[in-house]
Amino acid sequence: MTKKLLAILVALVMVLAACGTAAPANSGNDEGAKPAETAAAEKSIGVMLSTNVMSLDCNLATDGDSFEVIADCIDGLTQMDADGAAIPALAESWEISEDGLTWTFHLRDAKWANGDPVTANDFVFAWKTAVATNVEYGYMFDSSVACVKNADEIMYEGADPDTLGVSAADDKTLVVELIAPVSFFDSLMYFPTFYPLNEKFYTECGDTYGTSPETFLSNGAYILSDYTPGAASFTVTKNLDYWNADQVSIDSIKYQVVGSSDNALTAFKSGTLDLVVISGSQVPAAQEDENLASKIKVTGAGYMWYLSFSQTEANANGGQLANTNLRLAFTNAIDRESLVENYVMDGSLPTYTCVPPQFAASATTGEDFSGDQDKFKDVCSFDTAKALEYFEAAKAELGVDTFEFTMIYGNNEGDEVQKVAQAIKEQIEGALPGVTLNLQAMSKAERLDKMQNDNYDVALTRWGPDYADPMTYLGMWITDNANNYGFWSNADYDQLIKDCTTGAYINDYEARWNALYEAETIAMNEAVIAPLYTKASANLISDKLQGVEFHPVALNRVYKSATVSD
Repeated sequence: MTKKLLAILVALVMVLAACGTAAPANSGNDEGAKPAETAAAEKSIGVMLSTNVMSLDCNLATDGDSFEVIADCIDGLTQMDADGAAIPALAESWEISEDGLTWTFHLRDAKWANGDPVTANDFVFAWKTAVATNVEYGYMFDSSVACVKNADEIMYEGADPDTLGVSAADDKTLVVELIAPVSFFDSLMYFPTFYPLNEKFYTECGDTYGTSPETFLSNGAYILSDYTPGAASFTVTKNLDYWNADQVSIDSIKYQVVGSSDNALTAFKSGTLDLVVISGSQVPAAQEDENLASKIKVTGAGYMWYLSFSQTEANANGGQLANTNLRLAFTNAIDRESLVENYVMDGSLPTYTCVPPQFAASATTGEDFSGDQDKFKDVCSFDTAKALEYFEAAKAELGVDTFEFTMIYGNNEGDEVQKVAQAIKEQIEGALPGVTLNLQAMSKAERLDKMQNDNYDVALTRWGPDYADPMTYLGMWITDNANNYGFWSNADYDQLIKDCTTGAYINDYEARWNALYEAETIAMNEAVIAPLYTKASANLISDKLQGVEFHPVALNRVYKSATVSD
């Protein structure tokens, strides 16, 4: 072994040793682990994940499965009640200034699994780290969402991260300054991007943070017991030192990644898993099975599946998908009813709007923002004659008669996704003579990488609402937003979104709501995406498991109040 290699290994051992303080008092050694292990054998559940966890770093995670596991183990300032409203978590109370620009949170006595107290500085450090490194979900701090003071200047103009509008008045008092009132700010606080990080532990772990139980630090209901990146199965165990441990009755959650609905059904029938999600032909099969029918619970999953089009002139497709008529031809060639009835089959809803239904309601009228699914029928429907009209216009504008594109999709995002991709290919090629749509399956991580780097033509993808407001979708298509995977840009659209966040409509709720409709109209008329369906989850739940909370927003499943019977 060379001296250089030996030095690297010694350094790595020292880092892991420093991070090893993550081991909690109740499971950090053989003696301390015994009570938790005994309890885990008594009240344990097996739960399906549809994909591998992408990251356990709350600053890097971007997918629902990762968010679920992080939220098992780390609390934020607030948490969700059964109806999705924000209630106290690490913040036991808070006040809002009269102008709505200053939020003051008072932290309860809580501690990290290594014994350190949770302090206001843990939030200050985590938030500044997120904006300083401009992580993918960093936009949640900026003027399009949370409106934290100086977030835009730090992320987009290189300002000093210490100017971010968050500070610790003392160990138990966190003060947040905004540049505009945000009525749902308390609800944002239960989203993992706003969670705290223990500065000393996080810094010592460096790039290894969140890659093992020894490099992950909990302050929440559960502790990571075993985990490696990309693991097909792992366990979280009850944190006996959690501030609200008395409420948590399930002692361990054993996660297993199951990419096939068929395998999910088999695992449930065998008793290996107590909570699984099925789709496709397994749903009617379970409904007709007298032993399973009573165990099915359909819940809104929140996710909208859609087609994203790369619209840059420099793209490998030669910029052809920058043509609006071509995109409109695609979106009108798709039979969404057929997709959900014949391939997804789990209660998902065909969707014809940029903002999906059933998650964002008006505070004044209570009406669903997207309750009217016919409002964009002129530009988004299943109408092959109209699709051909758009297609002929596109051919004339582009001066070509044939097109060949590749549509990418995840091969580990549920087995119905492959069927939906094949159906879309057949529908588009059948309706638009001269179009070839090749299919390319890949891991979710690879798909996201290609989309982020504009290395694709068309992508079958999804987005879940992070908070209960239309902006969680409409904010994606602001020019240069990190999640604007089509690289679409429209100045009028950008101005409307700005007016709704920091401009003319920040104190006029109805005007803001109407402006959001106007913004959506622009996006639909230009076919920024082709919406497909809003996902439901056909859950199979063991009779012994009660009280799991299901939400279409932010965190899809929460187990803190769930119980297990003998």
